[in-house]
Amino acid sequence: MIEVPLLNVLATAVIEIAEKPEQAVPPPPYPPEAQRALDQVVLECLREKVTPPSGLPELISWCRTRPLDRWPLKLTDDEAEEAFGSGDLLIDRHSGMPTELCLEWKVDGGKDSAARQYDRRTIAVALQACRAVDSPESYTRFRRVLVDQPVLTRADWSELAGDLYLYPVKPLLEAIYPTAPDHYLSDGCYTPCERCRTLLVPLTHGGWWCERDQCRQQGPPTPGRPLPISVTGEVLQLRRPLRQFVTGPGRAEVGLEDALRDLGLAVEMWPAYDAYDLRVTFPDGHVWAIDVKDRVHPGLLGRKASPVPQTPPYNEACWVVPRYRVQGHHDYLGAFRRACPASARGLHLLVDDDLVRRARARLRGGRGPEARLDGEFDA
Repeated sequence: MIEVPLLNVLATAVIEIAEKPEQAVPPPPYPPEAQRALDQVVLECLREKVTPPSGLPELISWCRTRPLDRWPLKLTDDEAEEAFGSGDLLIDRHSGMPTELCLEWKVDGGKDSAARQYDRRTIAVALQACRAVDSPESYTRFRRVLVDQPVLTRADWSELAGDLYLYPVKPLLEAIYPTAPDHYLSDGCYTPCERCRTLLVPLTHGGWWCERDQCRQQGPPTPGRPLPISVTGEVLQLRRPLRQFVTGPGRAEVGLEDALRDLGLAVEMWPAYDAYDLRVTFPDGHVWAIDVKDRVHPGLLGRKASPVPQTPPYNEACWVVPRYRVQGHHDYLGAFRRACPASARGLHLLVDDDLVRRARARLRGGRGPEARLDGEFDA
């Protein structure tokens, strides 16, 4: 089947064009990945007897204006459910920036291990550096920086450089925080989002666009304190795969940590060098192991499902997804279950506020389905 791999080719081409300094569709001859995407889309259109795009500019326009469920892709209902949702685009209509789904398809949708595993390789390098000096505190501090500070001024960088816990990963931080591109500038200032702390994109007609789906679901972005380059100097921004696959889930992880600590529970973050995300211990010694996933499409997430590692030991385990993801996709949990491989059929995916309710019920002495991670009940 060529159609699903084609989405990976398209997403890769879109992101490679977006990452160019000029952010414009290049003239012929097109870059190899873009030409490959165009050739394959034209071929699919001819097979389906549909007028193909006339060139790369029109193909990019399709990505921005035509939802994927209206493309001439010959997919069964199950394949379409695994690939995208109704109305999903590869390029945001307003900002012209790749969507989170687009990045997911570039990273998880193909067989290019370098593209698929950039965030994982970065984390692996951090783990190796911290283990070499036997400092789990260094790794925890590294993860906190990526979650809390996706944007750094030179003053921020100087402060981090003086943190002894970060010394083992300082060369890695230098590599993953490049200078922020100029297309984030407006009137000589970079402006972070007050909610998620990533840089906002100024729109040509006025206003702002935030790359995080969660922020856009909450309404127009709230601009944070502007960062005038005349004052701050160079501004650094975490690379986008890490913003999406580490910062985004990390903010959900920290939010869940806060909610569980508010209940009086003991929570360890990223235990045993990130074996899983949260290790939650109840007063009676019962332990939950939780991995938080913040993904646009449940089908892609389900394809990557695997059991939670057994160490550090626990009594129950699950994956957790933020509530806004479930609200943004029809039957998110069901689509995830249907896409899971046989090896992960026993893995439960819960919504974050559902897990907090279960924790509260267990603290009150509940032992039924509403107090277990594998319990089925109407939340």
